[in-house]
Amino acid sequence: MSFVTGLLLIDAPASALNNLGSIPGARTDNTVGVKVIRTKDGAYPYVSAQAFRYWLRETLEREDLGWRKAPIFREKKVAYTDANPILWWDDDLFGYMRAPSKKTDAVQAREAGAESRVETPTTDTVTRISPFRVSTLVSIAPVNPTNDFGTMSRHEGDPVPHEHQFYRTTLKGLFSLDLHASGTFSYLNRTGFRNLDDVRTKMAVEEGLEPLEKQKSYRLPLDQRVKRISALFEGLARLEGGAKQTLHYTDVAPALTIFAVTKGGNNIFGHVVGATGRGLPTVKIDALYEALNVFADDLLSAVYIGWVKGYLDDERARFEAALAGNGPLAGFADQIRISHPRDAFQALVDDLRNPRNADWLA
Repeated sequence: MSFVTGLLLIDAPASALNNLGSIPGARTDNTVGVKVIRTKDGAYPYVSAQAFRYWLRETLEREDLGWRKAPIFREKKVAYTDANPILWWDDDLFGYMRAPSKKTDAVQAREAGAESRVETPTTDTVTRISPFRVSTLVSIAPVNPTNDFGTMSRHEGDPVPHEHQFYRTTLKGLFSLDLHASGTFSYLNRTGFRNLDDVRTKMAVEEGLEPLEKQKSYRLPLDQRVKRISALFEGLARLEGGAKQTLHYTDVAPALTIFAVTKGGNNIFGHVVGATGRGLPTVKIDALYEALNVFADDLLSAVYIGWVKGYLDDERARFEAALAGNGPLAGFADQIRISHPRDAFQALVDDLRNPRNADWLA
C-alpha cells in the first residue's frame, strides 16, 4: 500500500491559534490562555489535531475545489454526518462512526424532519478510520507566551479590562494519507472495519463501484478517487483558520512542507526539521540524507519540497548548497523538487493524475 507522508511548518510570528479559555486565578476574570504542553524544558504552544482538521474542512468548503461536504444531523446530544463515503468526500477521507438510533424521538425526528429526505438510512453500526491522518501541531522550541492587556472603552463609565496570551514560534506537524483506503470501502463485518452497511453496500452496487471480493470492499473509479485526493491537497496548500485572527492575522498555510509517496505509513520525514539553539527552524541535512538513503526502496515518488521565498532564506541557501556540487545531498538532487508550497502540492496532484502512477492507488 502507498501513502503520502510528510511534514509542514506554520510560521506563527505573533499568534494565538488554539486557545484553552479563561485562566483560573488570572488578574482579570476574562483572561484567555493558549494551549501549551508543559515540560521541564518549558512551554510548547500547540494546535490540536482536531482544530487543524477543522481548519482544513472549512478551507475545503470555502475554496472552489468541488468538495462535497456530508450533511450533519443532530439528535439531542448526539451529532453525526451522513456516514456515506460513496456520496460525500469528507466521509471518505476524514472517516466517521455512526450507529442507528432506535430512540423514539430520534425515529420521529428522521421521519418528520426536512433533512430526513437526504439522510442515508443506517441499518447497522458503520465505522471508517480516517485515511487522512495528522499530528498535533507543536512548537519546535519552548517559548514564554506573552500576556497582552487591553480594555473595552467605547462606552460611558469605567473601561472593561481583558487579557489574552499569544506567542511567537514555528509550529510543526505531520500528515499522512492512505492512498489505498481513499475511495475504497469495506463491508467486512468486523468492529472498526465495516464502512458499509446493507443500505450502503446496495448503493455501491447500484452506482457501479468496482467489487474487491477478496478484500470484501467496493472501490470508486480511479478518476473519482484522484479527484477527491487532489482536492484535499489543494485545500491543504490554501489552508486558512485559527483563533484570534482579528487581532493577529496569522497565515496558517504551510510556509515549508516536505512530503513524498512512500510504501509505508510511517513518516520518514518526522525528524528532518528541528530547532537551533535560538529556537529557529533548521533543516537537518544529515537526518534527511539518512532518511532518503535508508528508505530509498520505499520512496515511490519525487521528494516534494514547498518553501516560500522570504521564509528562512539563509536555511534555504544552505539547503540548496547541500544539493549542489559535492554537497551531502547532491546524490539526491534529481529526486528533490523545490518550489512554492502550492506548486509542490500541485506537482503531487499532477503525478497522481498521471496514468503511469496508477499503482500508487492500488
